[in-house]
Amino acid sequence: MLKEFKTFVMRGNVLDLTVAVIIGGVFGKIVSSLVNDVIMPPIGLVVGKVDFSSLYLNLSATAYASLAEAQKAGAPIIKYGLFINTVIDFLIVSFVIFFVVRLANRFQRQQAAAAPAAPTTRECPYCLSSIPLKATRCGHCTSNITA
Repeated sequence: MLKEFKTFVMRGNVLDLTVAVIIGGVFGKIVSSLVNDVIMPPIGLVVGKVDFSSLYLNLSATAYASLAEAQKAGAPIIKYGLFINTVIDFLIVSFVIFFVVRLANRFQRQQAAAAPAAPTTRECPYCLSSIPLKATRCGHCTSNITA
């Protein structure tokens, strides 16, 4: 059973998937940092000096000065600013993945066009008709064909 598990894990698809998940997790952290630390501050400045991550809707009757105070008090809140950041994260990741897939598809098309297809037929040396590569007898003139 251990040998079978080792064979399963060492398959190319499993290793590729493992690497993709690890890189995807790290990439997600990079994109989150890009959105929260680089993109959102200028957008907040343009919109009117707003920090999107601190935007919330208080559902309780008590007023709170900040998101941190409302969270500390355990008040029911809707953190729509964090939702906006998450949507922007998603859009950036989707955009990058779109371009990676587009580039991979272009590369595959170029490789497919560059590599000629292997021949599947050959000519009969007697009648010059086209016959399958594995044929041992010509279907047209019935001659025995040797490799």
